[in-house]
Amino acid sequence: MSTPNLSISVLTLAILHAFAAPALAANDSTEAAEPQAQNMAEVVVTASKAPAAKRASVGGFSDAPLLQTPASVTVISQKDMQDLQIRNLSDAVKLDASINDAYNAVGYAEQFTIRGFKLDNNSSYRKDGVAIPGDTQIPLENKERIEVLKGLAGLQAGVAAPGGVIDFIVKRPTAAPLRTVTVEARERGTLYGAVDLGGRLEDTRFGYRVNVAAERLRSYIKGADGNRKFISGAFDWQISPQALLQLDADYQDKAQATAPGFQLLNNKTLPTGISADAMLNLQPWTRPVETVTSNIGLRFQYAFNDDWHATLSANQHSFKRDDYTAFPYGCAAEKMDPGFCGNGDYDVYDYRSLGETKKPLSAQAMIQGKFATGSLRHEFTAGVSTFRRKDRAGLYVYDWVGVSNIYQPQIVGTSPGVTGPVRLVRKDTENSVFVQDIVSLAPNWKLHGGLRHINVDGYQYVLKADTEIRARHDFLLPNVSLVYTPLDNVSVYAAYSQGMEHGGTAYYKAMNANEELSPSRSKQIELGAKMDVTPEFMVAASLFQIRKGLEFNQPLASDPEEYNFVRNGQAQHRGLELSAQGKATANLSLGASVTALNSQQSGTGSADLDGKRVPNVPAFKAAVHADYAVQQVAGLSVNGSWEYAGKKAFEYNNTTFVPSYHVFNLGAAYATRIAGTRAVLRAAVNNVADKFYWRDVTPEAGGYLYPGASRTFKVSAQFDF
Repeated sequence: MSTPNLSISVLTLAILHAFAAPALAANDSTEAAEPQAQNMAEVVVTASKAPAAKRASVGGFSDAPLLQTPASVTVISQKDMQDLQIRNLSDAVKLDASINDAYNAVGYAEQFTIRGFKLDNNSSYRKDGVAIPGDTQIPLENKERIEVLKGLAGLQAGVAAPGGVIDFIVKRPTAAPLRTVTVEARERGTLYGAVDLGGRLEDTRFGYRVNVAAERLRSYIKGADGNRKFISGAFDWQISPQALLQLDADYQDKAQATAPGFQLLNNKTLPTGISADAMLNLQPWTRPVETVTSNIGLRFQYAFNDDWHATLSANQHSFKRDDYTAFPYGCAAEKMDPGFCGNGDYDVYDYRSLGETKKPLSAQAMIQGKFATGSLRHEFTAGVSTFRRKDRAGLYVYDWVGVSNIYQPQIVGTSPGVTGPVRLVRKDTENSVFVQDIVSLAPNWKLHGGLRHINVDGYQYVLKADTEIRARHDFLLPNVSLVYTPLDNVSVYAAYSQGMEHGGTAYYKAMNANEELSPSRSKQIELGAKMDVTPEFMVAASLFQIRKGLEFNQPLASDPEEYNFVRNGQAQHRGLELSAQGKATANLSLGASVTALNSQQSGTGSADLDGKRVPNVPAFKAAVHADYAVQQVAGLSVNGSWEYAGKKAFEYNNTTFVPSYHVFNLGAAYATRIAGTRAVLRAAVNNVADKFYWRDVTPEAGGYLYPGASRTFKVSAQFDF
């Protein structure tokens, strides 16, 4: 288990490293030392916001210009994460209006929707292009950037939710020595320290990148406390001019008490008069959720010649979780199931699930090349991939232990129940073959055509029912798009694609509890346009329509109090996305994202559902961030951001809506030198108006509401030696 002492020890390490840095620097080359002598004017350039990222790999199978990519892609760079003091994915995705929280409880796994569709924790997250689970906070210390593909990713990723995929690109060894230390403090006593080291060995064929971090977590929700420790290493070996071998590994140990959400009072009224820092999982016997994860990744690249190369990549992930929660659900005294009582009472359940493990293995091999057939030029990719997943778990404890109240918390006892033995509960093997050809039809026209065949062989053991389910499925997923470039800095595209995702899992109260529905197909049409207004500033727009099967709890005709989890009818999401990113002027950097989304349910045969909006999806959302370098004060920049989300339906029948909200954030950064060392001091205040709002209104698990953070602040210092 993590301990507070570890967080302090890493902070101490950071300070000691600061004193050791001059000695380390003395051994560096003269060229590496020259930047240390920059004048203040040069420091200002270092501190200003970098131009928008120009390339990404998540939209296809290789690093490609965003302008030429026929998809909606967002890139969050390492500099964005540094400037905005982003430590987790929840903060990073606030920069994109198409991404929302989805049952995203503080202290648990970070979960999101893209374009209104919830991501799958087992298939929607990638590390350098290969699948990893998202069952806990994915560390960012060793990530160079975050790439988000919005929309179907059947060709690129295979099995994935229709909203899209999030790919974490790992930091690689640097050509010049890198020595960076970051320390941070937040309002309730959170302390954070991180070290980032990189460079080449004396034999420059070998490079390294090491990241170490520790964090004493004191959430804005009182009692949702914990600790986190992280270490990673990435190593390159340039075997020959044609061959490159890359290895990376990381380990994270996180323990934090999770903060459950609120339910409707009387199952129809939003709770009022509560504080954003209220903690419902606060009993004397409450324990943190303990999660340990690790990755070992390997990549080998070989260039046959200037036009053809092959890539082999693999990643072994390991996940272990012990889950403890005083879980709030329903109110038996008033026959609320779900829903809290009108006076704020709720039933408390002692939930324990111990020894959960996942060990997925991802691997991919592909060959890529360029050739011509007559006047047509081709950029060709062909490959195979496999994803092998093994999940183990035991029968959990979920026992009623008493009643508490959202306004006057009560102490309740614990259950004498014990968890069952851990056994194999899920085993999937997904094998794919894929091919893509990008054909240059004319100087201004490119046709992208691709196809992926997926075979899924699945096994599931349903603990509660003591039954086994085996299934085999095959899907053929096409992807075709046409890109027109009328000017060197302008492109427009039209695209059609299909995707495949695993079916949802029935809630434990359903008649088919814990069973997973069969995989389903989704379809998307997208039109888009992009323009590099300047080399450092891009604007983009996209129109899209996505259709997929609707999954929901359907009451039984014989007993409306009971229900089955089913797929019936269709969810159709039609939307418009607008974005602008980069340096608008020499001193002003701007990031703006706007999404208008019409989400509608149809074909269920129920008047309560057909024609209604999909829950937890605002019709309009905007996110704007600006950073201004103050010319009058060398090294100083100020920034601000605005987040807006329209009202959201709480349930599938749209009986209750959660109000819209605005949130404003302010910050500043000052680049200077301290004892000859380059330093950037940062401070930020989020939710400056201290506004109460509901950030997440998921219908999952009976339906829960999560408040957004109250006014919070953080200060940090980054030292580059």
